[in-house]
Amino acid sequence: MAAKNRTKKPSQKPASNKLRIIGGTWRSRIIDFPDVEGLRPTGARIRETLFNWLNNALPGANCLDLCSGSGALGFEALSRGAKSAVMVDSNTEIVTKLRENANKLNATCCTLINQPAQDYLKQVSTKKFDIVFIDPPFSLNLWPDLFDGLASNSWLSSPAYIYVETPRSYVLHLPPSWSINKEKVASNICYRLIYNNETKISSPSTGEHR
Repeated sequence: MAAKNRTKKPSQKPASNKLRIIGGTWRSRIIDFPDVEGLRPTGARIRETLFNWLNNALPGANCLDLCSGSGALGFEALSRGAKSAVMVDSNTEIVTKLRENANKLNATCCTLINQPAQDYLKQVSTKKFDIVFIDPPFSLNLWPDLFDGLASNSWLSSPAYIYVETPRSYVLHLPPSWSINKEKVASNICYRLIYNNETKISSPSTGEHR
């Protein structure tokens, strides 16, 4: 018997990238993000560790999410009790999707800025931030410019906490008043919680310094 001639179905367009908020008011809510080169959302396990570290600092905090990308860190912070979040990204497609997700979550305390983060920080701030998230596309090496902008132009409360993701081998050069509070490695990513001045967050049992 001759084999049946089976025609292949046309390939379907892949579904949008999605991630789940893992704690707080919006726990289990799904947000999606576009396919953009360099966009690398912080994984759920790393987010869980980070927000354990920040547990005592989050209620009522004003947050700044630089190179926001998927918005995973800013939306997670709001879900867990932050007072406000400013999300900054240079990519118009990303900011459009952030706005859609903010509307879906009814995140009225979320401000979106479509501008390169390093340019945004060149102005002198009229608002102080308690927590800053820095997770830029690794290939751009934006950390020195972002650190300098934050330290030079009055963006930080006293104290403030700065979360940073880098490649595992990347060597950070911190402003004089900043020190590493917590540090962990996951695969090829190193993630750190940094504090300015001399204030530390108490170490919960699940977030010991390594």
